[in-house]
Amino acid sequence: MTDHAGAAGAAEDGDGGRVVTVFRSRLRPEAAAEYEVVAAEMETLARSMPGLVDLAFFVADDGERVTIATFASSAEQRAWREHPEHRRAQELGRTSFYETYSIQVCTEVRGSRFSR
Repeated sequence: MTDHAGAAGAAEDGDGGRVVTVFRSRLRPEAAAEYEVVAAEMETLARSMPGLVDLAFFVADDGERVTIATFASSAEQRAWREHPEHRRAQELGRTSFYETYSIQVCTEVRGSRFSR
Protein backbone atom coordinates (compact mmCIF):
# COMPACT_ATOMS: atom_id res chain seq x y z
CA MET A 1 0.00 0.00 0.00
CA THR A 2 1.02 3.57 -0.50
CA ASP A 3 0.76 6.40 1.99
CA HIS A 4 -2.73 7.87 2.28
CA ALA A 5 -4.35 10.46 4.50
CA GLY A 6 -8.07 10.97 5.08
CA ALA A 7 -10.04 14.14 5.57
CA ALA A 8 -10.37 15.67 9.01
CA GLY A 9 -13.85 15.69 10.46
CA ALA A 10 -15.92 14.94 13.55
CA ALA A 11 -15.29 16.18 17.07
CA GLU A 12 -15.67 14.57 20.48
CA ASP A 13 -19.03 12.99 21.31
CA GLY A 14 -18.79 12.90 25.09
CA ASP A 15 -17.61 9.27 25.49
CA GLY A 16 -13.93 10.09 25.93
CA GLY A 17 -13.17 11.77 22.64
CA ARG A 18 -11.51 10.57 19.50
CA VAL A 19 -10.15 7.05 19.40
CA VAL A 20 -6.88 6.31 17.62
CA THR A 21 -6.01 2.78 16.56
CA VAL A 22 -2.39 2.04 15.69
CA PHE A 23 -2.03 -1.24 13.80
CA ARG A 24 1.56 -2.42 13.21
CA SER A 25 2.23 -5.50 11.11
CA ARG A 26 4.68 -7.54 9.07
CA LEU A 27 3.42 -9.56 6.13
CA ARG A 28 4.27 -13.13 5.30
CA PRO A 29 6.19 -12.82 1.99
CA GLU A 30 3.89 -15.22 0.14
CA ALA A 31 0.79 -13.24 1.17
CA ALA A 32 1.61 -9.86 -0.40
CA ALA A 33 -0.54 -10.09 -3.55
CA GLU A 34 -3.70 -11.33 -1.84
CA TYR A 35 -3.14 -8.90 1.04
CA GLU A 36 -3.08 -5.90 -1.32
CA VAL A 37 -6.52 -6.83 -2.71
CA VAL A 38 -8.09 -7.23 0.72
CA ALA A 39 -6.32 -4.13 2.08
CA ALA A 40 -7.77 -2.01 -0.74
CA GLU A 41 -11.25 -3.36 0.04
CA MET A 42 -10.79 -2.57 3.74
CA GLU A 43 -9.58 0.95 2.97
CA THR A 44 -12.72 1.61 0.92
CA LEU A 45 -14.90 0.16 3.67
CA ALA A 46 -13.13 2.11 6.44
CA ARG A 47 -13.50 5.38 4.54
CA SER A 48 -17.26 4.74 4.33
CA MET A 49 -17.67 4.20 8.08
CA PRO A 50 -19.49 6.85 10.10
CA GLY A 51 -17.17 8.74 12.40
CA LEU A 52 -13.93 8.12 10.52
CA VAL A 53 -11.80 11.21 11.10
CA ASP A 54 -8.50 10.16 9.52
CA LEU A 55 -6.86 7.10 7.98
CA ALA A 56 -3.19 6.80 7.09
CA PHE A 57 -0.87 3.99 5.98
CA PHE A 58 2.90 3.79 6.05
CA VAL A 59 5.43 1.13 5.08
CA ALA A 60 8.93 1.32 6.58
CA ASP A 61 12.09 0.39 4.70
CA ASP A 62 12.33 -2.77 6.82
CA GLY A 63 8.85 -3.91 5.78
CA GLU A 64 6.92 -2.94 8.89
CA ARG A 65 3.47 -1.59 7.99
CA VAL A 66 1.62 0.91 10.15
CA THR A 67 -2.02 1.90 9.83
CA ILE A 68 -3.38 4.75 11.94
CA ALA A 69 -7.16 5.07 12.04
CA THR A 70 -8.91 7.80 14.01
CA PHE A 71 -12.61 7.67 14.81
CA ALA A 72 -14.72 10.36 16.44
CA SER A 73 -15.83 8.08 19.29
CA SER A 74 -15.29 4.68 20.82
CA ALA A 75 -18.71 3.56 19.57
CA GLU A 76 -17.73 4.39 15.99
CA GLN A 77 -14.34 2.70 16.38
CA ARG A 78 -16.08 -0.35 17.81
CA ALA A 79 -18.51 -0.43 14.86
CA TRP A 80 -15.49 -0.55 12.53
CA ARG A 81 -13.76 -3.24 14.59
CA GLU A 82 -16.91 -5.39 14.58
CA HIS A 83 -18.04 -4.81 10.98
CA PRO A 84 -18.63 -8.28 9.41
CA GLU A 85 -16.42 -7.62 6.37
CA HIS A 86 -13.66 -6.26 8.61
CA ARG A 87 -14.00 -9.32 10.86
CA ARG A 88 -13.51 -11.54 7.77
CA ALA A 89 -10.36 -9.58 6.86
CA GLN A 90 -9.09 -9.84 10.45
CA GLU A 91 -9.42 -13.63 10.28
CA LEU A 92 -7.60 -13.71 6.92
CA GLY A 93 -4.87 -11.62 8.50
CA ARG A 94 -4.35 -14.15 11.28
CA THR A 95 -4.55 -17.22 9.04
CA SER A 96 -2.89 -16.00 5.84
CA PHE A 97 -1.35 -12.52 5.78
CA TYR A 98 0.58 -11.58 8.90
CA GLU A 99 3.83 -12.84 10.32
CA THR A 100 3.25 -10.53 13.31
CA TYR A 101 0.96 -7.69 14.29
CA SER A 102 0.11 -5.50 17.26
CA ILE A 103 -2.81 -3.20 17.92
CA GLN A 104 -2.98 -0.22 20.24
CA VAL A 105 -6.29 1.56 20.79
CA CYS A 106 -5.94 4.94 22.50
CA THR A 107 -8.18 7.84 23.44
CA GLU A 108 -6.91 11.20 22.27
CA VAL A 109 -6.06 13.38 25.24
CA ARG A 110 -5.13 16.49 23.30
CA GLY A 111 -4.58 17.34 19.67
CA SER A 112 -3.43 20.23 17.53
CA ARG A 113 -2.78 20.80 13.84
CA PHE A 114 -0.71 23.15 11.76
CA SER A 115 -1.05 23.65 8.04
CA ARG A 116 0.65 26.17 5.83
